[in-house]
Formats: sequence, C-alpha cells, structure tokens
Amino acid sequence: MHTSYLIKFYYWCMKVLITGSNGFLGQHLTLYLSKQYNVIAISRGENRIAANTSYVYETLDLINEEVVAAVLKKHQPNVIIHNAAMSKPDECNKYKDVCLQQNVSATNYLLKHCLPSTHFIYISTDFVFGENGPHNEDDVKEPLNFYGESKWQAEQLVEKRIGLNTIVRPVFIYGQVLQGMRPSFLHWVKNNLEQEKRIKVVSDQQRTPTFVTDICKGITTIIQQKEKGVFHLAGKDIVSPYAMAITVADVLGLNKNFIENVTSETFPEPVKRAKKSGLKIDKAKTVLQYNPISFAEGVKLSFNL
Repeated sequence: MHTSYLIKFYYWCMKVLITGSNGFLGQHLTLYLSKQYNVIAISRGENRIAANTSYVYETLDLINEEVVAAVLKKHQPNVIIHNAAMSKPDECNKYKDVCLQQNVSATNYLLKHCLPSTHFIYISTDFVFGENGPHNEDDVKEPLNFYGESKWQAEQLVEKRIGLNTIVRPVFIYGQVLQGMRPSFLHWVKNNLEQEKRIKVVSDQQRTPTFVTDICKGITTIIQQKEKGVFHLAGKDIVSPYAMAITVADVLGLNKNFIENVTSETFPEPVKRAKKSGLKIDKAKTVLQYNPISFAEGVKLSFNL
C-alpha cells in the first residue's frame, strides 16, 4: 500500500469537530477540511452550508454544558476547532453576561469535556491587543473593549489546559460569500459602487485582512504538524478600510470616485476599537510555511475572478 494512500486514510479517520459552522469562517472551514477529514459541524439552528459535501451536522447550544458533554462523548473528536463566538463588539458591550456565556463559559465546557488527547484549536482575534499594531504573538494584551476582553479570558482558559492546544488569531476575515451568507464589507462596497451610490470609508485604521482560504490552509498545517502555542494567521498587507474599498473598485473596474475618504470620527461607535491594529505573521511563515496571498489577489478570488 502506497505511503500517500496511508496518509490520506489516516487523515480521513481523524474526527475534526468545528463549532460555529454556520458562520463565515465556519462554513469555509467545514467545506475545506471535509475534503480530507471526518468533519462534525456544530452550530445553532438549521445547517446553512448549502454545498453537498461529506460531513456530519449537529445542532448545539454551547452554553448548555450537559449537551456539550453528550455531543463530545458521542463523537470523541481528535481535533476541536472552536470557532463559535459572539463577535460583534457593540453587542458584546451591551449584553456582557451573554457575551461571557458564549465566549468564555462555552469555551470552558468544551475544554472540560473533551478527551485529554484532543487537539484543541481556539480561534481568537486581534482584539485581544490594544493600539500600536501590528502585533507579535506574545505582545502585551490590552483589549480596548469587552469583546476583546472576553476572548482574552477564553485564551487564558485554553492555555491552562493540559494537552495539545493551539490559539489562532486572524484579522478581518474575508473571501467568497457562499449561499446564505450575509454580504461582506467587500460586497457592500461592490454593491454600492455598481449602483453609483456614494460611500464613506475610514482611512485612519490599519488592518492586516485575512483571506479565508489562507487561514483554512494554516489551520490544516497546524493539525497535520500537531503544532501548539499561538499563531497569527493574517494577511501580509497592512491596509486601511479605505484602501480596501479602493482595491475592490480597481479590481472590479468600478468608479472609485464614489468612495469618500473619512476618519473614524465620522462614525461614532459605542465601544473603542484600535486604529493601528493588525498582526505580524513571521512565526507562521517560519513554522507553518504560511504564505498568504496579497489583498488584491484575495479580492479577485472573493469575486471568482
């Protein structure tokens, strides 16, 4: 029997449980990983993944500890990718108790009831940091809002677990919008420019946007190499939302004169967000051979160009 076949068979026998599978990253991860792993997709409500691929779907509310314990006992996954979260900063600030349940308690239940041998991969965020980005993995954590604080609390739970644990931090994940997904920022820009509507986009914020297939590839390598610790899986370009919008217009051949350059003060927000954010990816490049595409190329692929 060929070695390559044995490797493929080994991976197919591995059970990978993905929480938050109805979300943007969750759907892409499910479709990407189900090509080579035995995937169990977990989310609330009905399954929204339209594509017909081979995976198991379970409806689950992660803040119900008894149900979490039962599902983990039933499937006994080799890998858990904990992607589910309450991720809108304004809502997290308004409903702090709910945020703590969904982002901290749910993480605790999964950690408590998974097998000691399970590789636990936690999807975190750049919001655990404050200003002065882009940040390295071990920079001081200074979350500016309650969402970032809740994710930092969850990270600390993951780090305390005895076993194989990995924390993955992305930034502003974008990519192809699949059937049933809400339009992304890129698609919002496209739709407005096609209708020749003027839009205001801030230029005084810096991000390192992550193309969704890049993070799927990075997580796959983490699984295969059984890497532990913290990895930043973000894009290589430092860009502002305004620059992102201009790139969308350039790639799609739309009139960028409808894009107005404004500052953050134009849009007062209930919670504070970092202006100079983003993540450094040197560690991922070295350890995982992580090689993200440019933002311009990511925009092309997001629109199937």
